[in-house]
Amino acid sequence: MPRTVAVAISDGIPILEVAAPCEVFGVNRVDLSDPWYDFMVCGSDSARFGGWFRPEGARSLDELATAHTVIIPACRDVAEEPPAELVEAVRAAHDAGARIVSICTGSFVLAAAGLLDGRRATTHWIHADLLAARYPGVTVDADVLYVDEGDVLTSAGKSAGIDLCLHLVRLDHGAAVANALARRLVMPPHRDGGQAQFVAPPAVSGQDHPLADLLPWVTARLDEPMTVVDLARQANMSTRTLSRHFNAVTGKTPLQWLLSQRINQAQELLETTDQSIEQIAAQTGMGTAGTLRRHFNRMVGVSPDTYRRTFRAEPLVPEVEDEPADGEAEFARRPAGRAELLARRRPLELICH
Repeated sequence: MPRTVAVAISDGIPILEVAAPCEVFGVNRVDLSDPWYDFMVCGSDSARFGGWFRPEGARSLDELATAHTVIIPACRDVAEEPPAELVEAVRAAHDAGARIVSICTGSFVLAAAGLLDGRRATTHWIHADLLAARYPGVTVDADVLYVDEGDVLTSAGKSAGIDLCLHLVRLDHGAAVANALARRLVMPPHRDGGQAQFVAPPAVSGQDHPLADLLPWVTARLDEPMTVVDLARQANMSTRTLSRHFNAVTGKTPLQWLLSQRINQAQELLETTDQSIEQIAAQTGMGTAGTLRRHFNRMVGVSPDTYRRTFRAEPLVPEVEDEPADGEAEFARRPAGRAELLARRRPLELICH
């Protein structure tokens, strides 16, 4: 059964914040995953996006409570109190079990509804201090692209809403689908903004960048053993200079970035192939199945076998040596298991392999 995504609109909200979820969830992409999403817009037909465009066929705000995911794009003006009917509808949807998402200053609506109390959240950096001052019970983090608190998610301003929408697709459909969608949107699957996401890093802009040739060279050779010295030699720079460039572009050390690429490739192979854990370990440069399991568990939070069962449309027979432990099998079968599984991903640690 497809998940229902509802976007709540109010008069005067910015266009970009509305367009992002409409493009990601409102366009039928059954070639990527069938079913895709049921999509609806809720609010007043008299509302205008950015003061110019009116929606057609908008449903009542009461219908937000019937959706699996409710997205609040932004506020018209953070100096104003959010519309009371919108705040109440968002609160009712959360009480009904919906996943509540804000883009940009939509976080002010969530805060007004009491959904951010005691939680970490983000918003447009320009308005972060105001959000923290107005709602002291919220831990505001202005340094990230988005914050995932499980049933409540918030994004930074403007285009960061697309990053959060892709994150939702990743939770619901897996990394391979999210990466394919990102390519269609002509953007990287994830822009590193302090969130520990184990997918492809930001693309290097400009062919004259010192890492422009190195990153694709590395990703084409993930099955080969590589050290920082090897990378520095290929880039024709010192290891210290290499590390400085990596941190500036990816927010990671060279080895952290390399390991994240190997785990990302392992995820895609687990989702899209029948290869054994040993074969995937060899293909991703992890050496042995034991090494892959150890790093995969540390970074993703579950075993490779559990990840495969969660994201494969057709379940495979689990390998005997990779039996899930501590109730992982039951966890993966739960209706919300997919979202909860990726929500458990841990921040990347410095791991030298």
